[in-house]
Amino acid sequence: MNLSFELLPWQKEVFQDKTRFKVIVAGRRCGKSRLSAVALLVEGLRCPPGSAVMYVAPTQGQARQIIWDVLMDLGRDVIQSSHVNNMDITLINGAKIYVRGSDRPDTLRGVSLTFLVLDEVADIKSETWEKVLRASLSDKKGNALFIGTPKGRNWFYDMYNLGNTEEDTEWKSWHFTTKDNPLIDPKEIDGAKKTLSSFAFKQEYEASFNNAGTDLFKEQWIKYGEEPNEGVYYIAIDLAGFTNTNYSESRKKRLDESAIAVVKVTEDGVWFVQKIEHGRWDVKEAANRILKNIQEFEPVGVGMERGTVRNAVLPYLSDLMRSKNTYAMIQDLTHGGKQKTERVVWALQGRFEHGKVILNEDEDWKEFNDQLLMFPTAQVHDDLIDALSYIDQLAVTSYFTDDGEDDYEPMDFVAGY
Repeated sequence: MNLSFELLPWQKEVFQDKTRFKVIVAGRRCGKSRLSAVALLVEGLRCPPGSAVMYVAPTQGQARQIIWDVLMDLGRDVIQSSHVNNMDITLINGAKIYVRGSDRPDTLRGVSLTFLVLDEVADIKSETWEKVLRASLSDKKGNALFIGTPKGRNWFYDMYNLGNTEEDTEWKSWHFTTKDNPLIDPKEIDGAKKTLSSFAFKQEYEASFNNAGTDLFKEQWIKYGEEPNEGVYYIAIDLAGFTNTNYSESRKKRLDESAIAVVKVTEDGVWFVQKIEHGRWDVKEAANRILKNIQEFEPVGVGMERGTVRNAVLPYLSDLMRSKNTYAMIQDLTHGGKQKTERVVWALQGRFEHGKVILNEDEDWKEFNDQLLMFPTAQVHDDLIDALSYIDQLAVTSYFTDDGEDDYEPMDFVAGY
C-alpha cells in the first residue's frame, strides 16, 4: 500500500533525518501531534515481528486527547483494529501502537520497541526515560522522538542541549516556533503577543527556555572592563555537596556547583570580578582550588559559607596551607536570616544597576550572565551569583566621599548621625 502524508517543511526535515534520537522543541500549534502520528504509523508498518511502537504523554488522559483521534484519522487505511479502553492499535501487518501515559509506569514496562515518541517531555519525569523506556529500545536498537514545549529548564533542556552539540552523534535537536507552521495566520500570532504576558508568549509560541527571568537584573547593566590599578582582593566561596553519585550525565548537570568568586574592590566601592571558578569537585579538589587562588591573588579577606560542607573541606585546606606555607583566615559567611533571593538582590542589584560591578573582559561570562538574568528561576542554577553576592559580607567599603572638609563631628556617637 502506498501511503501519502502531507507534511510541513519543518516536519519533513525532521522526519527524513536519520538520527536515532531526535529532540524537537516547538511552539503551540506548530504541528507536533501530526508529525508524531505520521512517524508512529510509518515506523509501525516497518516494525519487525515481535516488536511495537509506543506513544507516551504525561498522563493517560492527555495521551488520549492529543494523539488518539489523529492516529485513527491518518491511519484509517492501515489500521486493522483498535481498543480505545486499552489504548492499543493493531496495524494491518500485525504490529501494535501503544498509546500510554507516564502516570501509569507499569504499563510502559516489558515491551520491545523499535520506535518511541515522548510528547510534552517537560512534564514527564526523567526517570521514565532513564529507568523504564530506554531499555525497551535496546534489543532492537530502536529510535525515539522527544517533542514538546519548554517549561523551565529540566531534563528536556539538557537533552535539547545534548542534541545541539557533537558529543553524541546519535542525538540531534531542532527548535521551531508557531510561526514555522505556515497554516497559522501571522496576524493571530501578533494578536496573541499583544494580549499574552511576555512569559506566556515566549513559552507557548516561541518555545523559549529563556523566558523565566523576573527582570531583577537587566542585560544592559552588565559591564566589562580591565583590572583597575588600585584595590584589594577578596575571595568568597560557596561550596556544593561532595556526595559521590551514580546519576546519569543529564541529572549530574542539574546538581549544584561549587563556586569561588575572586573580586578586586576599589576604594570607591567598585567590584572588579576577576573570575568565578566553578565546577562539581570532590573535597580535595575544592581545597586545592581554594589554596591556588589564595596564593595567586593574596586576598585580604577569604570567606566560606558556614555549614557541614565547610567543615568537610577545612581540614584538607588547613593541611595544604601548612605544607605550602600559605595562610589565610577563613571567615564565616552566613545567610543572615535572609532568603537567597533577598540576599542576592540586596548585595548585587543596586551595584549592577549603578555600574559598580565590572566583569573581567578576558573571561567567559556566558554561564554567569545566564544565571544572573534568569534569577530567580526554578531549575536554573544560581551558584555563581550566590558566590559573588557573598563578597558583600567581606568587603566593607565607604560610600561617603571626602570633600576636603575635616570638621565632621557626629551628633550621636552610637548611631553615627
